[in-house]
Amino acid sequence: MKQRIPHYKSLVRYAKILGFGEMHTKIDSKTGLHAIIAVHNTQLGPALGGCRFYTYTAPELALKDALRLSYSMTLKAAACGLPHGGAKAVILKPKNLTDLEARKAIFRSFGDFVNELNGRYITAVDVGSSVEDMTTIFERTPYVCGATGPGRVDEDPSHSTARGVFRAMQAALKFKLNCDNFENIHVVVQGVGHAGYHLVKYLSEHGATVTISDINKSAIDKCVSDFGVATIAADKAEKLPCDIFSPCAMGGTITHDFIHHTTAKIIAGIANNQLAHYKNAAAMQARNILYLPDFLINSGGLINAAMTYAYQDLSMVDHKVDKIYDIVLAILERADTSGKTTTAVAEQMAFERLQRAPG
Repeated sequence: MKQRIPHYKSLVRYAKILGFGEMHTKIDSKTGLHAIIAVHNTQLGPALGGCRFYTYTAPELALKDALRLSYSMTLKAAACGLPHGGAKAVILKPKNLTDLEARKAIFRSFGDFVNELNGRYITAVDVGSSVEDMTTIFERTPYVCGATGPGRVDEDPSHSTARGVFRAMQAALKFKLNCDNFENIHVVVQGVGHAGYHLVKYLSEHGATVTISDINKSAIDKCVSDFGVATIAADKAEKLPCDIFSPCAMGGTITHDFIHHTTAKIIAGIANNQLAHYKNAAAMQARNILYLPDFLINSGGLINAAMTYAYQDLSMVDHKVDKIYDIVLAILERADTSGKTTTAVAEQMAFERLQRAPG
């Protein structure tokens, strides 16, 4: 389906509604770089967010992505107590780019772009970019997470993302079912890429009954080989009876139709922007489905990036990620008392922290 291209003026209005601080664009005809950096907020500290490298059909769609995702990063950082604001960078990937040196030239130019912001924005890996790209950026600026090299300590953040979602599931089971383990709990995991794989590992090790789906057969085969889990066709996963449904692939999977048909008591996944419409949070609440807001529970990767950037020390990452358990419990209790949706409460708590920030 052809994607509707938003008008530039509507995007500016959208940015104002979301309370944006900065939007920067750079076009470097020499290297082919066309990049956008959207810095939503720096009240809590320098803005941290990934660099997406993607072929867009129109620059307006790239700007829309940057605005939407950087706003979400502000909520993530505030909700999980990090000293960072939210930002996102988008590089419009040239069509048919295959030359490695041409790619490096683009990312070197992007590194110069990041450096021009003097530390207000710290970049990291995102869709389409890689550790190798971050290492190229590091040639031009220190404001980057995930680069490799002498004196650099980094690891795959997908482990931390999965750990955070797993800890959130534990909190939800405790709150909704007064259950301290995954015995007799059936979890459907939709999408078993890097982070999804680690989530399946956590669930399997803790006794859950797990069924997985993915359009990538090799990802399915690896999970089956390593953990002995059951599988289901990707187009049937959403209607499979389960206790927990975990969307870990594309966003927008929590639709009106899904809410009407699912038997899941808890929705908790890795995917970003899971709600097809904001009103679906209230629709789940009306059906007594416990939804764990994605921007909070999938923040383990951001925590990993922030901690390794600040301290170059992985020893504190798991401890910080584990605090997601307590944050989720606090949100669930507040939502239950107030009658508000879990999404509304999580956003409210994030904004309360922003309001308490100095300046």
